[in-house]
Amino acid sequence: MDERDSPRWQVRFFTIWSVQALSILGSMLVQFALIWWLTQKTGSATVLAIATLVGMLPGIVIGPFAGAVVDRWNRKVIMIVADATVALATLAMAYLFATDVAQVWHIYTVMFIRATAGGFHWPAMQASTSLMVPDKHLSRVAGLNQALQGIINIISPPLGALLLSLLPMYGILSIDVSTAVLAIAPLFFFHIPQPRNHAAGARGFSLWGDMHEGLRYVWGWPGLLAVLVMATVINFLFNPAFSLMPILVTNHFGGQATELGWIESAWGIGVVAGGLTLGVWGGFRRRVWTSLSGLAGMGLGTLCIGLSPATAFGLALGAMFFAGFMNPITNGPLIAVLQAKVAPDMQGRVFTVIQSAATAISPLSMLIAGPVADWLGVRVWYVVAGTVCVLMAIGAAFVPVIVHLEDNHSQYATATLAKVTDE
Repeated sequence: MDERDSPRWQVRFFTIWSVQALSILGSMLVQFALIWWLTQKTGSATVLAIATLVGMLPGIVIGPFAGAVVDRWNRKVIMIVADATVALATLAMAYLFATDVAQVWHIYTVMFIRATAGGFHWPAMQASTSLMVPDKHLSRVAGLNQALQGIINIISPPLGALLLSLLPMYGILSIDVSTAVLAIAPLFFFHIPQPRNHAAGARGFSLWGDMHEGLRYVWGWPGLLAVLVMATVINFLFNPAFSLMPILVTNHFGGQATELGWIESAWGIGVVAGGLTLGVWGGFRRRVWTSLSGLAGMGLGTLCIGLSPATAFGLALGAMFFAGFMNPITNGPLIAVLQAKVAPDMQGRVFTVIQSAATAISPLSMLIAGPVADWLGVRVWYVVAGTVCVLMAIGAAFVPVIVHLEDNHSQYATATLAKVTDE
């Protein structure tokens, strides 16, 4: 019997999911604390920009390699090693703060190590989810994941600020070490399923060959390739828009830190509400319609933010909530499609190829955001991003390979899936 059909699948999955959630919260607290320390220590925008890139680049550069490893090696071991690496790096950083010798380059190093470990852990967990959760519940689990991310985004900044006022830096870092240990513990007691050809594949492991196979898989699935192009465009437009939010709040709406906090919280609350809604509802039978509806809604919300008059901050606040609500409606079903349709021993590679390709454009967009905003005004990013999202959602509804994303595996993808099933 498929392990996912067992009535006890919830116990295994949600035990692991819950402690991983605590670990993510611990990591976000550390991220907040380290960024605040860099801000207080240097006051340099360049230092903060470098810190952002250090945390972003490992996922872009090593993603396809990490996916190949996840698909061929034991995923439980990968998650344990990744969490342990994060714990050890954070523990070393806590010692440096306790002995008062921490430097900026130490922060960069730890951020790089943590991001690299996360680059292995995330695809391992995502690829394992499809082997632990029944297909019919994948959209709901994806919605819960989106809601979790929103909750953590809401609570981690104020909680981090509170902890900074109560604890020394090494004390906050120790919290993350503890949550990482908690995340590891259940993995020793629960079985994590492996793809059917895992053992055979491990003997013939070729890093470059497997990475190339992952790229071929994505390239050979027309609908997925089209979605990847759309995701790249969205990241190019949305990342600068939301990174420029402080400028929009202060220069256009005449607000201060309080107003910035409100509008960022509106996004986070919207994400939580949208994720919970998807978790209960599950979406339309054809998941792509759910995602395209969410994309259109997210575009409308963003467009409304850009068009809001300077005297209508409340309108922008509501639009931000609506855009946040539609974010998990957009992303959750697509993740569920990949978990349900991609061959189990290909999921690590497919997830990381998509993540790397979609986010690789982000550094370029961040570099040009400032000059363009200075030239045309910050609101143009929101107007263009929102308009493009709506048009893409409408246009995609008339593109057969996107509408039938769940059915149009290429001959290469279908052959790979059949191979896994036969074995």
